[in-house]
Amino acid sequence: MNKAFWKEAVVYQIYPRSFKDSNGDGIGDLRGIISQLDYLKDLGVNVVWLSPVYQSPNDDNGYDISHYQAIMDEFGTIADWEEMLEEMHKRGIKLIMDLVVNHSSDEHDWFVKSRQSKDNPYRDYYIWRPGKDEREPNNWVSVFSGSAWEWDEKTGEYFLHIFSKKQPDLNWENPKLRQEIYDMMKWWLDKGIDGFRMDVINFISKVPELPDAGTERYAWGGDYFMNGPRIHEFLQEMNREVLSKYDDVMTVGEMPGVTAEEAKLYTGENRNELQMVFQFEHMDIGSGPGGKWDLAPWTLHQLRGILHKWQEGLANDGWNSLYLNNHDQPRMVSRFGDDGEHRVESAKMLATLLHTLKGTPYIYQGEEIGMTNVKFDSIDRYKDIETLNMYRDAVGQQGKSVEQVMESIYVKGRDNARTPMQWDASDNGGFTTGTPWIETNSNYTTINAELAVQDPQSIFNYYKKLIALRKRHDIMVYGDYELLLENHDSIYAYTRKLGEEVWLVILNFFKEPVKFELPAQLHHESRELIISNYEVDSKESIASVSLRPYEARVYRLQGVQ
Repeated sequence: MNKAFWKEAVVYQIYPRSFKDSNGDGIGDLRGIISQLDYLKDLGVNVVWLSPVYQSPNDDNGYDISHYQAIMDEFGTIADWEEMLEEMHKRGIKLIMDLVVNHSSDEHDWFVKSRQSKDNPYRDYYIWRPGKDEREPNNWVSVFSGSAWEWDEKTGEYFLHIFSKKQPDLNWENPKLRQEIYDMMKWWLDKGIDGFRMDVINFISKVPELPDAGTERYAWGGDYFMNGPRIHEFLQEMNREVLSKYDDVMTVGEMPGVTAEEAKLYTGENRNELQMVFQFEHMDIGSGPGGKWDLAPWTLHQLRGILHKWQEGLANDGWNSLYLNNHDQPRMVSRFGDDGEHRVESAKMLATLLHTLKGTPYIYQGEEIGMTNVKFDSIDRYKDIETLNMYRDAVGQQGKSVEQVMESIYVKGRDNARTPMQWDASDNGGFTTGTPWIETNSNYTTINAELAVQDPQSIFNYYKKLIALRKRHDIMVYGDYELLLENHDSIYAYTRKLGEEVWLVILNFFKEPVKFELPAQLHHESRELIISNYEVDSKESIASVSLRPYEARVYRLQGVQ
């Protein structure tokens, strides 16, 4: 059992634009984060993942970086950032920064020079190609819809942008570019950060020929840039040149389309690449054949099957990241629970799942108070580039009804996660004294941190208990996972085992009451209730239990035969 701080950590993701505004301009900032560090310490988290705060024109909310070693003016100064880091470390909280190196902003100095001429020394920092048959170099579609290529009039060639046209892809085939990136990483590590979350890092190696994908006008080219031919070589080089030179660096790679088998290669103990990956398989459930915006019902069989596959796949080598929402995903209680009558119970049940599976749990800001999806009544109130592009295409070109498209946005849109953090019942949820950059969810008067901290039965205080348990009990981190009742329609149940110790986790995933029958192999002499989201008589037999809506229970079983 190789122990490590990043396995034992509980990570809290801050999306700075929406976390806390300190100066009334409506935009969250670094001083706002500093003002709430005691809240995070009280919660018990010991790592913060900070979404990008670098200089950026904000085409994709900071994921389009124009200077990797400067702070966005809206967020503050490098002195503010240094104070934030110092204050985090004082409270025993480590900081991992977002590393966005599949692409930069088109306003980055590298790209400004790259597009000046075909023989500019920076030309090959990006991926340029001539057109083909009076069309783009290939038929790849951008993640944000439309072609993944943009014509540049000055040099008469196209540049590749898998995301926005203001996010040109960097050319990792160029060793000079790679060295620039490694030097930048060292600069941040030398400033004292504790690691990196790496944005779409498995996109950095492209098949050199950049072939067409299928026969459609625009098609997904992921087979040619996800987990590409040199990806492991690049990551091992990054580890050798940068990460291995620092003690206790935490790394997690965001990797759309990665499988559990591939994840073993990225995160294996002796592979010298990364420690964890963010996989998206469970985020893709509830999507029909038309993709993310094509809404379809999901089942527990789907969700449990995927989570189980990853628990088994990385059981002995590699490590899981555990999450159900982030800045790119809808709120987990709205998506996987019940954000109405059973909001509190279902949020606690989902938290129990995330903190008792094997892996490192990630909490997205507001999750710990049960923040919900938002339903703005007009597309004009939304800000996300992906959402706005989809709406324009679906309504304007495909002829879909506004009502149908808005329903997809209510369920899946990224702005669900980006409405301001709800701190208290004052105007704008206490996020800002000004006008917020995106409107606050109107339920902030009843769902906010101030109320949650004060209520012993709140979701926040349930999270505190889960995090405290994780710090006290190695079994939550290192215990083996074993699935129970694998075909049950409503219950996700499993054990964690470490040495002679056995914990039983029972989760009712739906609002309908359901009966749990204890499997014969778990007959035991005595038991202890570790945590539950309802009042439970600890003397009650668990041979057969009537579970209430979204009920969660965790028991320690003694004397399992």
